[in-house]
Amino acid sequence: MADGSNQRPIIIKRKKVVAGGGHHGGAWKVAYADFVTAMMAFFMLMWLLNATTEQQRKGIADYFSPTVPISRISGGGDGSFGGDSVFSETTIAQNGTGATNRRPTEGRQALGLQGTDHDAQREIAALEALEDALMGQGGDSMVSELALAHVNSRLTDEGLIIEIFSRPGAPLFDPRTGDPAPWLPGLAAVMAQLFGTVTNAVGIAGHVTSEPIVIASETRWQASITHAQALRRMLETGGLPARRIARLTGHADREPITDDPMEVRNDRIEVILIRSHL
Repeated sequence: MADGSNQRPIIIKRKKVVAGGGHHGGAWKVAYADFVTAMMAFFMLMWLLNATTEQQRKGIADYFSPTVPISRISGGGDGSFGGDSVFSETTIAQNGTGATNRRPTEGRQALGLQGTDHDAQREIAALEALEDALMGQGGDSMVSELALAHVNSRLTDEGLIIEIFSRPGAPLFDPRTGDPAPWLPGLAAVMAQLFGTVTNAVGIAGHVTSEPIVIASETRWQASITHAQALRRMLETGGLPARRIARLTGHADREPITDDPMEVRNDRIEVILIRSHL
């Protein structure tokens, strides 16, 4: 009995080990992280599409895809390290195509370079320089202060629009005789001189004020055309070649720029230097 009581019982413990930390393991964390990263990239892409211009998006695309289209003519540059994008203005160059010039050279067509973007930039710069010289934005104006008070200019998609308008007590043309204001021929001569610095075609549009119905026997159409024709003759007298005049229109009183169609400010002539590169 003594020998049996000194023997200790043997206890065996069995520990259950669960691999992977649970039913699904840890793989879901990796999948979730990938999902969050993908969503962040998606929302960043949507933000970039909304917050950038077309030109900026092309630059970003060039940065992430700096490949150069290869053709039998030459590489993707326009001259030695010209730095031109492999994208044309409206079409991505693919397989040696993509140029959109009406008559592109074989080399430029293969490169996908149309060149109109550079031409348009040069044209805009020339029109802006002409506007500065006329309005005196970069210094002294070539136009007298009296005439400058009747002139306004703006650069639009159509071209540079120079608006010459009447002021209260100072009309462009005498309402009785139809003679132009004394300063108008001088202004036309300056404009003709400045127009010689560019090659854009010229358009002239006449506008007049409305008349009361009781005295509307004379049509406003003829008056607007008469004013536009008079300015055309002044420009040609000032040295502008007649072939530069591309169009001459009369709009009567159909396009007032004030709420009151009878206001004198609506009596105006618009001279447009029409853009040739858009």
